[in-house]
Amino acid sequence: MACTNCSTGSKDGTPRGCKNNGTCGTDSCNKLSVFDWLSNMSLPGGQAPFDGVEVRFKNGRKEFYRNTENLTLSIGDIVATEASPGHDIGIISLTGELVKIQMKKKGVNPEGEMPKLYRKASQKDIDVWREARDREEPMKVIARELAIRLNLEMKISDIEFQGDGSKATFYYTANDRVDFRQLIKDYAREFGIRIEMKQVGFRQEASRLGGVGSCGRELCCSTWLTDFRSVNTSAARYQQLSLNPQKLAGQCGKLKCCLNYELDTYLDAIKGLPDLDTKLYTEKGDAYCQKVDIFKGHMWFAYANDTAHWHMISAEQVKEIVELNKNRQKVASLEDFVLEVATSEEEVEKNFQNAVGQDSLTRFDKPKRRKKPGNKNKKHPVTAEAGTKEERPAREKHNRDNSNNNNNAPKAAREGGKPHGGGKNKKFRNKNNNNPKKQNPGNENKA
Repeated sequence: MACTNCSTGSKDGTPRGCKNNGTCGTDSCNKLSVFDWLSNMSLPGGQAPFDGVEVRFKNGRKEFYRNTENLTLSIGDIVATEASPGHDIGIISLTGELVKIQMKKKGVNPEGEMPKLYRKASQKDIDVWREARDREEPMKVIARELAIRLNLEMKISDIEFQGDGSKATFYYTANDRVDFRQLIKDYAREFGIRIEMKQVGFRQEASRLGGVGSCGRELCCSTWLTDFRSVNTSAARYQQLSLNPQKLAGQCGKLKCCLNYELDTYLDAIKGLPDLDTKLYTEKGDAYCQKVDIFKGHMWFAYANDTAHWHMISAEQVKEIVELNKNRQKVASLEDFVLEVATSEEEVEKNFQNAVGQDSLTRFDKPKRRKKPGNKNKKHPVTAEAGTKEERPAREKHNRDNSNNNNNAPKAAREGGKPHGGGKNKKFRNKNNNNPKKQNPGNENKA
């Protein structure tokens, strides 16, 4: 995310808690930053340092300026630069010989004319700059309301004040050309400053505003990506991705820039594989390609009359079959060339390698305690001395009630006898009696 997104209510346009004046090396502070690897190296004898500097403004906007006053500058210094009209306030993002490389990369002549850098910003300049930055968010709300009132098909995405507060640049996105002449008049009447409208693309809008992508990281265009290359749906086809616009589109609504990152690797791997339109002729029938594993070199074919069953064949064997078909020869069947796949769980576990240290998801869960085997209904005797004085009368009353209930119970239940069918009651040993009497198994009570 950009510095401006996390610097609400801060001073000097730097994030709260930043101890390095906005140059702590993180993506939030140094948006589209460049590492100065020549900072600790001295120039050869007799060579003068390059007098050009790179200055960063709001949301990663950078410009090059000429240090005509030969000021001693370092990364993070707040400076006043030339603007039309007045002056602007920015932060030094790069100095030295690397500025030449950046200028050549962006098509700027290092020896050509460049605007001047006036001085290091004073406290008064910083206060005016801070007040102007505080006005941007409330103005954005009013500006959008005025655009909606005029029924203009445009979106005001961002507002950037000049350092001296004399001019404001309104960045907007639109699909077609917009006639905003009346809108500028309304803005000038409402805000009382000079208005400049600047149209940006949807990718540039996402780059300026920042955000977090579906990968969980900050947007590439907002942190390090400086050039926007065209992305086609063919990049997704080569990588065998699902052509789902909701998954392939980024926050800008266009195809994700990361689709081009690994495209060259896929194209190199595809060169050694047969085409997806390859057709194999066998005595059992014609077979068509259904799926390809690019990096493993496996291809799946299915017969025209049985598309539900796929046969996995290596790319080298497919080439051999194609050569035989060119010579008007047919193979017996695809089953003769099918690769064996490990299907048992033991073989799959042998091939599995825990490369990133992933363990079981339940490794931190507390193990369940196992209950000890025994009588669950067994009650431990409680002595009269246990418990407080207030609890003793209640416990004694509870014990008396239990004893009365046991006395009122039937004799067979108190003695532990169990009734049996046929009108005969056979006496058993009472389990609750500590000294049970032995009963004669032949003694029976006749009904």
